[in-house]
Amino acid sequence: MTSVLVVDDQMLIRAGLTALLRAAPGFDVAGEAADGQEAVDRARELRPDVVLMDLRLPEVSGVTATERILAERPEARVLALTTFDLDEYVYAALRAGASGFLLKETPADQLLAAVRVVAGGEVLYGPTVVRRLVETYTRAGAACEAKELTLLTARETQVLRLVGRGRDNAGIAGELVVSEATVKTHLHRVMTKLGLSSRAQAVVVAYETGLVIPRRLDGPRPPD
Repeated sequence: MTSVLVVDDQMLIRAGLTALLRAAPGFDVAGEAADGQEAVDRARELRPDVVLMDLRLPEVSGVTATERILAERPEARVLALTTFDLDEYVYAALRAGASGFLLKETPADQLLAAVRVVAGGEVLYGPTVVRRLVETYTRAGAACEAKELTLLTARETQVLRLVGRGRDNAGIAGELVVSEATVKTHLHRVMTKLGLSSRAQAVVVAYETGLVIPRRLDGPRPPD
C-alpha cells in the first residue's frame, strides 16, 4: 500500500482527491492538510510515502512545506499540484526536491498512475518536461554555484550533464559505454555529494551551474 498525504487549501479539491485515492486499490490516505505548516506537521506525524502538495497555500507555501518535509524525511516523495505547467512555483518546488508536478485538471486515472510513478522513486513525466520548465526559469542567470561541481569526478560530471540533457539511464549507459548499474552508481554519488533528493533536482542543478546551456529564445538549441 502507498500511503498518501493530501494537501490543498480548497476543501472540495482535497475531498475529491481523498475520495479518489481511497477508492483505488493500492492506496491508503494517511491524512489531509489545508496549509503548508499543517502539511509539515502531518507529514512528521504520519510519515506518508507520497505528499500530494498544492503549491499555492496560505501562510506557509507549498514550496516551503516541501523543503521542510524533505529536510526531515529525504526518502519521502512530494508530487506538486499546480494550475499552470510553466509556473515559478513549480520550478521552486523542483529545486526544493519535489519528484515532479501534476496539473490539477489531470484525469483521475493519470493522477493515480502519477502517484504510483513517484512512489516508485521516479521523476514524474520525465526529464524533457522538467528541462522545458528549467529552461524557462534559468535564462535570467544561474542561482547555484558552479564551484559545487568541483566535488564531482570527471565521469560523475558527464553523468550529471547527460541527466540535464534529458537522457535516461539506458541512454547514458549507451553513450558512455558502461552498464546501467554503473550509471546508477555514478548518479547516486552525484546526488549524495550535491545534497540532491530527486532526479528532477539534478536536472535543475545541471542548468543552474551552466553545465547545460538553456535553449536561446531567438535561436536553435545548442547541439548535444
